[in-house]
Amino acid sequence: MDDRFADALSDTPEAADRDRWLELLAELDPESLTDRFLAQVGTVPGYDPAPIPVSELRRTGTLSFISLIEGLRAGGFAAPVPVATDVGVSRARAGIPLTSLMTAIRHDFTVLWEALTRAATAEDAQLIVRHTNIVLRTVDDYVHQTEAAYLAELQRMNEEQASVRQGLIAALFQDVQPGSERLETIAADLGLGDAAPLHVVAAVDDDVAALRVHISELERAGGKVFTHHLGETLIAFMRQVALPGSRLSEVAVRVLDLRVGITLAPGGVVDLRRAATTAASLARAFVADESGAMTWSRGWARLAARSLLDAGNPILADVHDALAGCTPAERARLEEAARSYLETGSIGAAADALFCHRNTLANRLRRFADLTGVDPLVPADAARLVVGWA
Repeated sequence: MDDRFADALSDTPEAADRDRWLELLAELDPESLTDRFLAQVGTVPGYDPAPIPVSELRRTGTLSFISLIEGLRAGGFAAPVPVATDVGVSRARAGIPLTSLMTAIRHDFTVLWEALTRAATAEDAQLIVRHTNIVLRTVDDYVHQTEAAYLAELQRMNEEQASVRQGLIAALFQDVQPGSERLETIAADLGLGDAAPLHVVAAVDDDVAALRVHISELERAGGKVFTHHLGETLIAFMRQVALPGSRLSEVAVRVLDLRVGITLAPGGVVDLRRAATTAASLARAFVADESGAMTWSRGWARLAARSLLDAGNPILADVHDALAGCTPAERARLEEAARSYLETGSIGAAADALFCHRNTLANRLRRFADLTGVDPLVPADAARLVVGWA
């Protein structure tokens, strides 16, 4: 290729270009450029119809072209462009998708380039080529500044929303229960205003991390999970999943594999604090090496036992004293017989589980009752044993 021809196609401006380049830029009218921009932006998804007033689009459009032309005069932006922040922040607040914003802004380049080429003559062709990179770089810098402002504002909005949401949730757990009207307002603001039942889950200590992972999976599957800390206990709650067979349903059921306390707030936020307290108590009812969720049916006896012990009531002290006179082997057989019967409620089933005759089991239960004065076949006595052995 001829060197002179290659030099003519170079995208590096020459010193002699300066005056003519400024003349071309002087012919660009920001108002006219904005008119053409508005005619194109109306076709961009997210701007049809525009979620902000046309007067606002015109204002920022005009300022954008003024800034871009100034940037082209200077060979690019040497400092932040105020209108880029203005556009990024206002569009984020208006809820315009980022992809739509970027598409709209890139129309600035199209409009600007078309105006430059219309103003140029045939003799300006090489000059335009030599300034192509400046135009691209200037517009691209403006795009990046706008995008950065949009993303920063979106993060602020998300943090504000999370802060407001956590404030509303915290109000549900205040020492003084909010009144019914306040509860209705909080429920509505959280999107839980229809008093639908809520699943409530609690985890403590080392089990919190696993619950956090589960919450993340639920949210990725489309669930909306609310969380709150009660001291060292993490409380999570969400609506009951009403889509059997869905991805969300498949993820939600996995909570049963975790070491967490689970209960239900049947009346929604009205019952939430009570349910959360119960779930937290169930989460603290685990003993070492246990797995699977602690439901009410699994853990109620443990909670009852702890409550009685905390009140200074030794539940089975007399039973233990009575059995202390037995040989270790007999005591083991009698307790085994009573526990097995309490698990099944059936002498036949309990005998099968222990691989003995039902008469043998009945005799052991009778012997247990005679020694302790507590008869596993009597419901009131059985309840005492269930709680005491929980």
